Amino acid sequence: MPTRNRAEVRRAVHQRIRRKVRGTTERPRLAIYRSLNHIYAQVIDDEQGKTLASASTTEKDLRGATGGNLDAAQRVGRTIAERAQAAGISSVVFDRGGYLYHGRVKALTDAAREAGLNRDEAAAGAEADPAAAHEDEGNGEE
Repeated sequence: MPTRNRAEVRRAVHQRIRRKVRGTTERPRLAIYRSLNHIYAQVIDDEQGKTLASASTTEKDLRGATGGNLDAAQRVGRTIAERAQAAGISSVVFDRGGYLYHGRVKALTDAAREAGLNRDEAAAGAEADPAAAHEDEGNGEE
């Protein structure tokens, strides 16, 4: 079995994701790239091939002590949501870029949702609270 490095595996996963995830003019794609030291986010309209908004920890405003932690990812998430809304975008398709939906990637997308992107998804998630479903299952009494 040939050995493959992490970058090749991530690239292959990303290509599989990109076959399914497509950004449109109405609902563009929020693409995330993370390196060891920084995290980047872009809102992309794939139909026109244009980047509509972007944010990263390499920018002077978003640069903190480090760009490779959860706080930095949350700052970028809030900023990309504000910039997307300024461009007239309220709903996006998330492209995790081949990374696991965990850690900094999850922090960025959660911060973007809290700042106003995909409000309908956030509301639907709150309605489908799993704890409430278990309360009504009954405890054997009838």
